[in-house]
Amino acid sequence: MKPFWIKTTMALCIVLASGAASASAKLTPQECNDYPFTPLSKPVTHAQLMQELGELESVGYQASAGDDSYYPSEIQQAEARLRLKYRADCLGEKVKVPTSPIIYSGGADGFY
Repeated sequence: MKPFWIKTTMALCIVLASGAASASAKLTPQECNDYPFTPLSKPVTHAQLMQELGELESVGYQASAGDDSYYPSEIQQAEARLRLKYRADCLGEKVKVPTSPIIYSGGADGFY
């Protein structure tokens, strides 16, 4: 049986590696030309909504946080970050895309 600290260290490494991989993932050309970046002629599908949620989470949105007292500010901040990611990945613009969790601090713009 492995000591507790080894199990904890291994679990932490896995979490950090998966977080870094998802945070650095670029939008594919297919994603650049699909919802939510292009207008649709048909209703949005469940798969497209789940893809959008994944994209929002990749820029720091935490849908499972459970505290909706700052909604819609948190999702609007994530949407702004996602637009920056689109500009960087799909249009080739040189912009910095923050991927840290979106946390409301009550500051001047509400976020830090």
